[in-house]
Amino acid sequence: MAPAAAASRVAVSAPVFGSDGGARSSGIKGNNNVVSFGNKSWVGGTLAWESSSVRPRHANKVLCISVQQASKSKVSVAPLDLESAKEPPLNTYKPKEPYTATIVSVERLVGPKAPGETCHIVIDHGGNVPYWEGQSYGVIPPGENPKKPGAPQNVRLYSIASTRYGDYFDGRTGSLCVRRAVYYDRETGKEEPSKNGVCSNFLCNSKPGDKIQLTGPSGKIMLLPEEDPNATHVMIATGTGVAPFRGYLRRMFMEDVPNYRFGGLAWLFLGVANSDSLLYDEEFTSYLKQYPDNFRYDKALSREQKNRSGGKMYVQDKIEEYSDEIFKLLDGGAHIYFCGLKGMMPGIQDTLKKVAEQRGESWDQKLAQLKKNKQWHVEVY
Repeated sequence: MAPAAAASRVAVSAPVFGSDGGARSSGIKGNNNVVSFGNKSWVGGTLAWESSSVRPRHANKVLCISVQQASKSKVSVAPLDLESAKEPPLNTYKPKEPYTATIVSVERLVGPKAPGETCHIVIDHGGNVPYWEGQSYGVIPPGENPKKPGAPQNVRLYSIASTRYGDYFDGRTGSLCVRRAVYYDRETGKEEPSKNGVCSNFLCNSKPGDKIQLTGPSGKIMLLPEEDPNATHVMIATGTGVAPFRGYLRRMFMEDVPNYRFGGLAWLFLGVANSDSLLYDEEFTSYLKQYPDNFRYDKALSREQKNRSGGKMYVQDKIEEYSDEIFKLLDGGAHIYFCGLKGMMPGIQDTLKKVAEQRGESWDQKLAQLKKNKQWHVEVY
C-alpha cells in the first residue's frame, strides 16, 4: 500500500506537457565576449535567441507527475520555510542510523530500444530528510555486506533528481534517476545475476510501499549558485548524470519560488545512446517552448548521430561544435557543470584543451581560473 502522504498524488502515462513539431535553428553569431542571437545579445546578463519550436521525443513515456504539474503555468510550492536555511543540510542521517523512507513509485524512463533500463524512483521521506538541488542521497540496500559478514551493505550515493520540494511540490519526497546495473558474461553473452548491481536492482525492483534506508543528504560541489538569478549555467550530462540538472531546471522553470526568479540562461547538453534513451525529454522540451529566451537543449545521440569526422556523436563533440560560444560565456562568468560516468571527463578535457589552444589560450591556466572563481563543478562516478 502506498503511504498516506501519497494519497492525493497520481501517476499517469502521458507527456508532461503538450507537444509541437518543428526543428530548432539557433542562428548564433559572436564577437569577443558578446554572443548575439538574431537581434539580441548576451554580455554576462540575460541571453536571448529567436523563439523556436521543438520536437519532443517519446510522446508516451511514463512519468509520475501530479495533476498540477500538467499545467503550463508555474506551480506553487510549500513549505516555503525550505528557503530559509542559510546553509544546505548535510548528513542529517548517517550510515549507522539511516532514515527509513517509503517508495512512492518506480517508473521506467526509457523506450524499448534503449540499451538497458533506467528508472525514476520517487521516495517519501515525510519532510524529514530535506535537501538542496545538486545534493545526493545515500541508499543502503538490504542484505549483508559480502566483505563484512554480519554488517549491513555499504552506502551507495545517488544524485537527487528533484528540487527540494520533490515531484509533488510539498517538500515530502525526493526522486532518484537509476540505471539498472546488469552484468553479462563476455563469452556466453548470458546475464549473471550474482554479479548484477545490488542497489540499482533493489531500487528498480521496488514497489510502492516498500521501505528504503536513506542517508544524507551529502555534497556541496553541485549546489546551484543562486546569488545572481541572471547567471548562465552550462550543464553537461551523460545518462543518469542528468539527475541534478532536472532539479535545477524544475526550480528555474517549473516552480513558483518567490525568492528565486530565474532570468539567465540554462543550457543543457545531454549525451545518451539513442532517442529511446533520452531522460526527462518531455520536461526539457516543454521548457524550450515556454522559455525560449532562457533555455537551450542539445542532445548527443551516439548511436544515431555522426560528429564532424563521421564518427559517433558524443557529448564532447557537441561541446566542440559550440565551443566558441561556451568559451565566451565562461569568460563572462558562466558556471559549467559536469555529471555522469567518470569516463566522460578525459574526452571533454581533451576537447576543451584543443579549443583553448586554437584560441591561443592555455587550458591549464583557464581551468585554474575557473576553479578559483567557483565556476567549475564536477561530479562523476
